[in-house]
Amino acid sequence: MSEKKTALAIFAHPDDIEFCAAGTLLLLSQHGWATHYLNLSSGDLGSFEYDQNQTRAIRRMEAKTAAQILGATYHESICNDMGVSYTVAHVCKVAALIRKIQPGIILTHSPSDYMEDHQDASRIAVSAAFTRGMPNFETNPKQEACGIDVTLYHAMPHGLRDPLRQRIRAGLYIDTESVHGVKREALAAHLSQKSWLDATQGMDSYLVDMDRMSKAIGKLSGKYNYAEGWRRHLHLGFSATDQDPLAEALPDHSTVDEVYEQSLERPI
Repeated sequence: MSEKKTALAIFAHPDDIEFCAAGTLLLLSQHGWATHYLNLSSGDLGSFEYDQNQTRAIRRMEAKTAAQILGATYHESICNDMGVSYTVAHVCKVAALIRKIQPGIILTHSPSDYMEDHQDASRIAVSAAFTRGMPNFETNPKQEACGIDVTLYHAMPHGLRDPLRQRIRAGLYIDTESVHGVKREALAAHLSQKSWLDATQGMDSYLVDMDRMSKAIGKLSGKYNYAEGWRRHLHLGFSATDQDPLAEALPDHSTVDEVYEQSLERPI
């Protein structure tokens, strides 16, 4: 694990981090971690009221405000909406950032979620992290390879189900009740999304929907009122040992789902 105690959130759209990972980022920051914030897409299609350029500018401003509320370093998006696809070009851009900041923890989407953009964002994050130590893989911009250990964590999918409606449990639950108010404030910074989400996804309120999701994950934990859930990526190719730095960083705010862990295949 990187000695710099750095965590990077890589998600698809402006407001995804606030829904899925903001509580964990806030707690890591409280425990001395430097946190970083990357939305792959600019969110330029998410409006009925503004044109593409206006929407892009508004959502960029909202995301920067949200990152500031979370105390995280903001990084510019690498593409527009409907452009979050798994390509080498996108991997090259994200890999450059990973090599530059050298995170010990990467938080990203569930590999199986209701939206293809979320799934591809997860794949981009995984591949970019995998190439961190490959000197012959040239990033954009060019950044020297680094040999850090990194652990990837996948968030719970929206609806807490995969696209085939199967229920998903987490392997690690983070108690976010103490920071839920700030998480809510960060999501509220994405004000342009209220009418858009109400119209396109039937959310009576994006803030209320986030509250419900946090409570539902807390219920799954069997311990917390509000929580975020994470599934840890297999360590092979990413770290020398099967480590769990998120649980180690937040021992007083986390609980391992023993049933989930025992259901996993034993490593070779």
